[in-house]
Amino acid sequence: MRTMPLGPTQLQVPVVAVGCMRMDAVPLNDAERFVQTALDEGANFFDHADVYGDAIASETVFAKAVHMSSSVRDRILIQSKCGLADNMYDFSKEHILQAVDGSLKRLNTDYLDVLLLHRPDALVEPEEVASAFDALEQAGKVRYFGVSNHKPMQIELLKKFVRQPIVANQLQLSITNATMIGQGLNVNMENAFAVDRDGSVLDYCRIHDITIQPWSPFQYGFFDGVFLGNDSYAELNRVIDEVAAHHRVSNTTIAIAWILRHPAHMQPIIGTMNRQRLLDCLKASEVELSRQEWYAILQAAGTPLP
Repeated sequence: MRTMPLGPTQLQVPVVAVGCMRMDAVPLNDAERFVQTALDEGANFFDHADVYGDAIASETVFAKAVHMSSSVRDRILIQSKCGLADNMYDFSKEHILQAVDGSLKRLNTDYLDVLLLHRPDALVEPEEVASAFDALEQAGKVRYFGVSNHKPMQIELLKKFVRQPIVANQLQLSITNATMIGQGLNVNMENAFAVDRDGSVLDYCRIHDITIQPWSPFQYGFFDGVFLGNDSYAELNRVIDEVAAHHRVSNTTIAIAWILRHPAHMQPIIGTMNRQRLLDCLKASEVELSRQEWYAILQAAGTPLP
């Protein structure tokens, strides 16, 4: 598995991260085999959140599945998120500290490698976030900090008070949900793709060495379904299948390779609990799409080139 630095840090992470949102939905023995398969392939970066799973069980299941111990902990990288709470968002110092302590207990570990703020809080007081981050860093409970689904100016507001670098921004991105790419192509055009919906977050993250972590890399819409094998995306699937045949890999591999081909050095978060699908995703780190293949897939998904 290829690795890359996370944001501006020296922390080397796999180019594909393993998302654990659905881990509570599989039997423990299947979760054990899944985690071991990931580790065998060098995919040792696991993404969590304090709200994942029924009764926030995904972190607990993961700790059991990986057979957490000090020797195991030294071999893996754990990222979790906090800030969602009972039909609201809460970036207060009290909530952040309680949320991290809850995750550490469920994960059976003393520290998180990365903590992300999970979606923006309209009532955020960045001074409180800064105080929470300082307390967590000084206590050795969190090594690095980032955000999820934040626009550039929201990050700038945090950075006015937070002294730690923002190392990652988890954003929705797939071949069919590529507005952050499409708007950069349709500059000064009178079409829907020219609308700047995110403050040019892609360029912002590249300028500031913030690793974009695409979530739902196979979804269209907002959890409306997957585009692979979907008759509504017949032309896209035809092109993807041709590219997959050329590289002798699966269409799943090509969907991830398309994201990895972008020079922003993104780290997609894959959410499957199927071991074969996991292997297909991880194989993308070995596939280099040509410029022609990348653009053909983009256009087949409906993003116009002016």
